[in-house]
Amino acid sequence: MKPIDPRLLRYARATRLFLVAVVGLGAVGAGLVIAQAMLIAEVVVGAFQHGHSVSELRTPLALLAGVAVGRALVSWLTELAAHRASAAVKSELRGRLLDRAVALGPGWLSGQRTGSLVTLATRGVDALDDYFSRYLPQLGLAVVVPVAVLARIVTEDWVSAAIIVGTLPLIPLFMVLIGWATQSRTDRQWRLLSRLSGHFLDVVAGLPTLKVFGRAKAQAESIRRITSEYRQATMRTLRIAFLSSFALELLATLSVALVAVTIGMRLVHGDMDLYTGLVILVLAPEAYLPLRQVGAQFHAAAEGLAAAEEIFAVLETPVPASGAGAVPSDASLAFEGVTVRYPDRSADAVTDVSFTVEPGETVALVGPSGVGKSTLLNVLLGFVRPTEGRVRVGGAGGNGGVGGVDLADVDLEEWRSRIAWVPQRPHLYAGTIAENVRLARPDADDDAVRRALRDAGALEFVDALPEGAGTVLGEDGAGLSAGQRQRLALARAFLADRPVLLLDEPTAALDGATEAEVVAAVRRLSEGRTVLLVVHRPALLSAADRVVRLSGSEAPRGLRPLDPQNLRPPTTRLGQLESEAIDRL
Repeated sequence: MKPIDPRLLRYARATRLFLVAVVGLGAVGAGLVIAQAMLIAEVVVGAFQHGHSVSELRTPLALLAGVAVGRALVSWLTELAAHRASAAVKSELRGRLLDRAVALGPGWLSGQRTGSLVTLATRGVDALDDYFSRYLPQLGLAVVVPVAVLARIVTEDWVSAAIIVGTLPLIPLFMVLIGWATQSRTDRQWRLLSRLSGHFLDVVAGLPTLKVFGRAKAQAESIRRITSEYRQATMRTLRIAFLSSFALELLATLSVALVAVTIGMRLVHGDMDLYTGLVILVLAPEAYLPLRQVGAQFHAAAEGLAAAEEIFAVLETPVPASGAGAVPSDASLAFEGVTVRYPDRSADAVTDVSFTVEPGETVALVGPSGVGKSTLLNVLLGFVRPTEGRVRVGGAGGNGGVGGVDLADVDLEEWRSRIAWVPQRPHLYAGTIAENVRLARPDADDDAVRRALRDAGALEFVDALPEGAGTVLGEDGAGLSAGQRQRLALARAFLADRPVLLLDEPTAALDGATEAEVVAAVRRLSEGRTVLLVVHRPALLSAADRVVRLSGSEAPRGLRPLDPQNLRPPTTRLGQLESEAIDRL
């Protein structure tokens, strides 16, 4: 771990101003330390050697009090600057982390553990507090104070200065050796915390399923084991921190004692006056103190630095390239020999798929689970790049995909601004219903939100709630049924009012009555739009103008026309288990 990671200066601009402030305040603090040593020596010599009364020492005593107040003020300003810089840096890093995660898209997020990312964005970023409030200010003092103190001591006694110069580098040397031992332990501690957080979040999210299958206690034992490993790793790290602080304190104490012995011997033999000896004795510990404190505070900042490494790894992950071309006004789509293979897979997710969607046409895409229907939607959204083939937008009408613009060449942000997307499991955030619907168009007024709710068939149940559209939902729409959440997602699409519509199994996990309401909403939403609809249940086929089947290995081109009469609703794994149990009975 570097004392100052240059990536902090690049990704968090507030760090630069803070470092300048720390060095400046360190210089002022160094001047006050030297002035304090000189005033203490003057008071002691005046009182004990020259016999001056308190009234005669009034001026140096007043100045000494002023210096003490000055040092307290410098310390307060340093703390203030540290906390403000820490807050600004944490806010900036969290924003950059979120922006990069969004830019990397679902393809990257699907390979990450949700709990680890949450821990990184919360506990990990918060761990930088100690780095800014303790470590960096002390590092600034360690750069300025020893140099200033040595410059003052060398003008009084070069022998003492030589002793300090010879022993001072031993502290950074021991700090580096201890830091190497600490780094691996701290990294392991952070990995265990991420693992624990991710596992705990996954267990909580799947607790109903675990309870049904009687596996909740087994997971509790797993969490208990990981927690024990994290506790042991933390205690090992703390043990190193305490031992390193003891070693640095002992080294600094012996070094100061060596200076004190030489001064005492020369005072006894009359080779040095009392004033000079006192100044050096007071200043000598101040030369070692900042370096000693840097070593101690390094351990407090180690967790933040370990988390920062992971944050920078995310920030430096390359974002999929985006073209700069304009998006055609013609809302037509053409898949031309599209093949997708994910980096960590040995088989293609989609193989040689070709089909078109004419402007204003609704195409239902069907096929068995795992054949790549959702992957095609991700390709169209620009989150996944085809391994082979291409997608053209615009100019496809009547030409079998000839013409148009390659999706890889257009501005993805502009292209996405023309798409309304309703996923299979839409996410609702903790907030009001109106706020959740307005995600599609933040500037929409209340009337527009109500129209969108009415068109989606959601207004009736929303008005039945105590506060209507102002009702506050829990995270992920806690308190609403699956059908109600789906209709709110459709209301977002109505409010967005965009020419291209992507629907990924909008009736999944719904009962018959709710499914009929959602299908009616989909018909209204599809009017006048270019729609690609992923279908697993036959009720939605009536809303489609054309049905194509993605058949995987059965057909090399990937698609063949489908007779809606032959489509059977798929069964879930739970449904299969129920059927098998009934057959056995």
